[in-house]
Amino acid sequence: MQVRWHPEAQQDLEGLSLKERAGIFNAVARLAAIGVALGYPHTSQVQGAANLRELRPRAGRSAWRAFYRRLGDALVIGSIGPEAKVDPQGFRAAVAAAVRRLNSLQE
Repeated sequence: MQVRWHPEAQQDLEGLSLKERAGIFNAVARLAAIGVALGYPHTSQVQGAANLRELRPRAGRSAWRAFYRRLGDALVIGSIGPEAKVDPQGFRAAVAAAVRRLNSLQE
C-alpha cells in the first residue's frame, strides 16, 4: 500500500535522533508492505481522534509515534510526536497537528 507524508510531518522528523528516525522509517516500510492489515503492537487507534491511527516503531518500544489516516488509496502520515505516557502534552499536540493537516488534505 502506498504511504505518503504530509510535508510538515517530514519536518517533524528533524528533531529526532538517527536511531529514532530509523525506527520510524522501518515502521513506515512495514506499514507500506502490510497496509491496513498491520495490527497491534505495530499500530493502534488513537483514542479521541476519529479515523486516526498511531504507528508504533519497534512494536511500541519507541518513545515516538507517527500519526496517520487512510485517504483514498494511500495511508498518509500527518505528524510525528511523542508517545502518550512519555509526554502527554506533546502527544496531544502531535495528534491535533495530524488531524489539522490531514483534514486540510481532504478539503
